[in-house]
Amino acid sequence: MISIREIAWLKGARRDFDDFPAAVRTEAHLAPSAAAVGRKADSAKPMKGMDGGVFEIALRHRGDAFRVVYAVQINAALWVIRAFQKKSKSGIKTPKMEIDLIRERLNRLKETLK
Repeated sequence: MISIREIAWLKGARRDFDDFPAAVRTEAHLAPSAAAVGRKADSAKPMKGMDGGVFEIALRHRGDAFRVVYAVQINAALWVIRAFQKKSKSGIKTPKMEIDLIRERLNRLKETLK
């Protein structure tokens, strides 16, 4: 029997995700859904500079870049932490401001769930 984990969203992440184009939302939802049943989607990569269990999905759509960050090792649920359209002109690297926000949200979530 397959165990399915709940996919939980931080409000800000859900709000930003809902603003993505429909095609991006559909594709981006595949990775957390795979993780919820114990698999890893090809599009999900461990996020550099974060503790284990934090993954980033990078998607391109009509010349724009979109990112979704989720954590699998916080509690029984899989948590979507951040969704954003990447606007950095500095290549593929995730902007420091986004990394700082992701760290802050992870820390707050961990404190809240203690």
